[in-house]
Amino acid sequence: MLIQVITPRQHVDEAEESIRELERLADTAGVTVVGVVTQRRPQVNKSHLVGEGKLEEIKLACSHAHANVVIVDNELSAVQVNTLDLELGIRVIDRTELILQIFARRASSAESQTQVELAQLEYLVKRIPTSEKQQRFQGGIGMRGPGESPLQLRNDPMRRRIKELKIKLEAIRQKRVQTRGRREWPMVSLVGYTNAGKSTLLNALSGADAYVDDRLFATLDTKTRRVYLAENRQIMLSDTVGFIRHLPHGLVASFRSTLDVAAEADLLLIVVDAGHSRIADHLAVVAETLREIKADRVPTLIVMNKWDSVTDPTLQSALEAQLPEAVRISARTGAGLDQLKVAIMNRLHMSVTPATNEERDDTA
Repeated sequence: MLIQVITPRQHVDEAEESIRELERLADTAGVTVVGVVTQRRPQVNKSHLVGEGKLEEIKLACSHAHANVVIVDNELSAVQVNTLDLELGIRVIDRTELILQIFARRASSAESQTQVELAQLEYLVKRIPTSEKQQRFQGGIGMRGPGESPLQLRNDPMRRRIKELKIKLEAIRQKRVQTRGRREWPMVSLVGYTNAGKSTLLNALSGADAYVDDRLFATLDTKTRRVYLAENRQIMLSDTVGFIRHLPHGLVASFRSTLDVAAEADLLLIVVDAGHSRIADHLAVVAETLREIKADRVPTLIVMNKWDSVTDPTLQSALEAQLPEAVRISARTGAGLDQLKVAIMNRLHMSVTPATNEERDDTA
């Protein structure tokens, strides 16, 4: 059962898009959605999220639909999770935890698994409810002070593990920095909203075999491939994890070593789904995330992918007017890829010059 509280700060269209996105996230996680309950409130209830009457409605909806989990589109506090669990009698998770579960399922490399574990632990530490009334274990003979609380005893192992994982990821990041310092060709990174077609574009340009799926967060691990733009002109093209609205800050921090690929790139290709109705919102989310990872100073080139899905001439004209400098392509059919290569070379100021015989041999 999906639950959403709409506050005055959230536009109706934005709320509808968010709940549709939550449904897609649930599908990606292997969850079947049996119903949706929404409520408009001046502000969320600090203990129950929703009003008491709406809480009873949610109970009945879950009972009739035989739902065994409630997924809330809003971010929940530790108190709200605990209260809703007790009131509804079934498991309650929020959007952040759902995204973390998807990442845990999709993580395949040792690095991405480490990043997901770190994000999960940091999320759990924040979700443990605290209370001033928690009883402390008293110190023994010769010991002073109130002793350790059950909260400390539970948190300390997790905090130690968090520290270990951060050290491990920092070592990976430093190794990548050293490797990038020796790179011979310009680095171009694909960024964009999840499911915009970045992996498909990587495959189309490089002939790679990156995993592609019509679901959110199909790719977590960074993949870098060599792409030939013209004779004697090539780049290293990398694909990164997709962005999404309300992407957990802890997740962004945990994936720092992966997202540094974008921050250290010479050019960012911002891939957008031309057929989506809220392109401007997606671009705003991408811009916000790039600022968070300190990649907002890297030159960008907007790539409108899935242009073949836009068949209405009026809509085509509107998109061209909205993003006049964007390159319009279809990674699936290959349309526009030659124009994209030229645009990349222009942004990187790469002049096309004939290769010498020696250079041709090296390329071969």
